[in-house]
Amino acid sequence: MGRTNPTYRDALRAIEERWTEFRRVLRRRDQPRFDQLFEYAREHADAGGLLNHQNPLLPALLSVDLEQEARLDAHEERLEELEAALDERDGREADLRERDE
Repeated sequence: MGRTNPTYRDALRAIEERWTEFRRVLRRRDQPRFDQLFEYAREHADAGGLLNHQNPLLPALLSVDLEQEARLDAHEERLEELEAALDERDGREADLRERDE
């Protein structure tokens, strides 16, 4: 029988294992963030496996970038909503002040 190629998920697990010592010496507050980065990579493992890149770290990094871009978009959208709500509130308060004068 022929040799079996490791899957992308296997390669991703191996990368994470190679970074175990790095994670261990991180500050406690940064360890969950480190873990989250690998979670982002795992969320895109199907695409990374389909790519079958020579260096599995590159699709993992792009996966992290994609997830962080999505988070930025969500934060920007929320910020716009909050700014619009504040503008609306300030407009109502200005209208009330004008009526009281």
